Amino acid sequence: MRKVPLILTLFFAPMLAQASVIDSALSEAELRGKAVFRFVGIPIYEARLFTTAGAPLDWSRDFGIELEYMRKIGKEYLVGSTMDEFARTGPPPPVKDKLARCFDDVEKGDRYLAITQGQNQIGFWRNGVPVCTLSHPQIARRFMSIFVGDTTRSASFTRRLKGD
Repeated sequence: MRKVPLILTLFFAPMLAQASVIDSALSEAELRGKAVFRFVGIPIYEARLFTTAGAPLDWSRDFGIELEYMRKIGKEYLVGSTMDEFARTGPPPPVKDKLARCFDDVEKGDRYLAITQGQNQIGFWRNGVPVCTLSHPQIARRFMSIFVGDTTRSASFTRRLKGD
């Protein structure tokens, strides 16, 4: 019987750690919207948008996006697909090596949280643990536009994520 609380603690600890990161890194953070991203019908991740007080997305204010992966994906694919999205929406910033230090392989249930820190910086956490800070001019808009920009791969995904 003493194993049940331990098992529950181990199960919920990553979620609680991630929630406390959002609370401490983003003042008055509340969930604004969420959506599942699918590729050819296969669910890849569930995204959650956090804004101050759950307000509509405002690019002049810091916000966070959390991805909870629904399948195993390799680091190389995460970095490569991010760079492909940069290239699809304009000249890619020279951040591939920096991204390779931020990302790692993910398993089903792993979470990455990205929180803007002004226009030129994003903090990344993996399963509630800080992994890196990505700095580059206008990187917040370039990276976050992959999910909530005007030219995402899925307008319906973006509308749901933005809570529209």
